[in-house]
Amino acid sequence: MAIASINPATGEKLKEFAAFDDAEIEKRLKRAEHAFAHHRRRPLSERAQLMMAAASLLEQEKDRLARTMTLEMGKLFRAAQEEIAKCIRGCRFYAENGGRFLEDEAAQTDAARSYVRYAPLGPVLAIMPWNFPFWQVFRFAAPALLAGNVGLLKHAANVPQCALAIEEIFCRAGFDEGIFQTLLIEAQQVEKVIVDPRVQAITLTGSEKAGSAVASTAGRHIKKSVLELGGSDPFIVMPTGDFESTLSTAIKARTINNGQSCIAAKRFLVADEVYDEFLRQFVERMRALKVGDPFDETTEIGPLATEHILQGVHEQVQKSIAAGAKLLTGGNRIHGPGFFYEPTVLVDVPSDSPAYREEIFGPVASFFRVRDAADAIEIANDTSFGLGASAWTNDRAEQELFASELETGMVFINAMVASDPRLPFGGVKGSGFGRELGVAGIREFTNAKTIWIA
Repeated sequence: MAIASINPATGEKLKEFAAFDDAEIEKRLKRAEHAFAHHRRRPLSERAQLMMAAASLLEQEKDRLARTMTLEMGKLFRAAQEEIAKCIRGCRFYAENGGRFLEDEAAQTDAARSYVRYAPLGPVLAIMPWNFPFWQVFRFAAPALLAGNVGLLKHAANVPQCALAIEEIFCRAGFDEGIFQTLLIEAQQVEKVIVDPRVQAITLTGSEKAGSAVASTAGRHIKKSVLELGGSDPFIVMPTGDFESTLSTAIKARTINNGQSCIAAKRFLVADEVYDEFLRQFVERMRALKVGDPFDETTEIGPLATEHILQGVHEQVQKSIAAGAKLLTGGNRIHGPGFFYEPTVLVDVPSDSPAYREEIFGPVASFFRVRDAADAIEIANDTSFGLGASAWTNDRAEQELFASELETGMVFINAMVASDPRLPFGGVKGSGFGRELGVAGIREFTNAKTIWIA
């Protein structure tokens, strides 16, 4: 796939970039190695000041950066602005709290003194996706750089201008040359970077296939990896939940980022008692959503990011219908320029169909009727994924049951699943391993070094 910016709303190619050759990759790896030798010894308070400076630049240039996002991957402009605001919060959170998270931890032993020190690892390769082209990067970079590591970014091929803009932000904030670099490389060049002895760890957000390949290569070379591989998140609706709040959030949870979010609700498991009315109103609201220009303030769903993604979503929907799923609304590409897909609702979804077994990265909702909380949990867990889950109930016993029995990295009760700098983010099963954000996120790329003084 060419490294190019293509406006998803029009199909127009905006800019194309040549991939780095071996000599350029080597130059940047040397630069990263040199930068780490200095950056790891910089006082953490100084690193925090630099991170605050990056946050200030993001704040000053929010609209410009948001516009780049919208042009490259079709995100609604107001959502792109919100994404930059989230990056600002992430930078400031780690600047304000990173020192506390990385403090030496005293241990009670029979030594004169013993403690754990969290030391940086070195250059970390981040292989990032296009759907949140700034936030995905900053939620890795803010804690990793603050901890004393340096970053190498291999961004998705369709968001090169976002990738270069992020490198520019860190450079202008005062981070030394080589502390954060974008690598404009193609997929077949990634393995060479992973196996390079100067690269100490890898983090990837992407598909199961990509995660498996990266983790296998990293494992063979005994390198730490963190994987976030998407999900097929359940959205569980019980009779005691507030109907209107649940319904309005359900629409948002399925269509956020034009339906292209790992933690978007994909499968709606609704109790029999409220199923018919909930489904009826959900379908009505999906039909009424305005699809169009992502810069238009009245637009509710923009384009999918690429022609390939659009074709993949349509193929998954059509295969599901052929397998026996019933289409209630949508199910087609919107003809004309750009990569637009109709908001879609499927019911009676067979267990062997793509809508049941796969992640659909577009505005497609699958509905399931459930008897009770136990039935909902059984269906919710019947997936290879385990990223997030949202359950709507005011019954305390049901809340505890969902919290303990859903096989996911995150469970949100009476709220949609979201990432928050204060809390660990990640999944289990096919959704990957390791954690971003929170205390866990800043410690993922550190050496928990035991110090024993007799």
